[in-house]
Amino acid sequence: MTDLIIILAIILSLLGGFSTVFVRSSFDKLICLGILTSGAVLFLVNKGYLDVAICVGLLMPIGTIFILLLLGKKKEAAK
Repeated sequence: MTDLIIILAIILSLLGGFSTVFVRSSFDKLICLGILTSGAVLFLVNKGYLDVAICVGLLMPIGTIFILLLLGKKKEAAK
């Protein structure tokens, strides 16, 4: 069972990382970073670092909201 979780974490991290590199849209990059983060959180939970996984799980959505706000202001300034 543990091997399956590690394989899933690796697949999610690689998929999120590669798609972040190749996707052009800023909003799509945020989705890809979320996929990458989910793989990292799975890996942290599997290794027993629950406190770090909780911290990442709480800070990632907050960071995403701030980035979305900044992207919205960037588009407003371009008009």
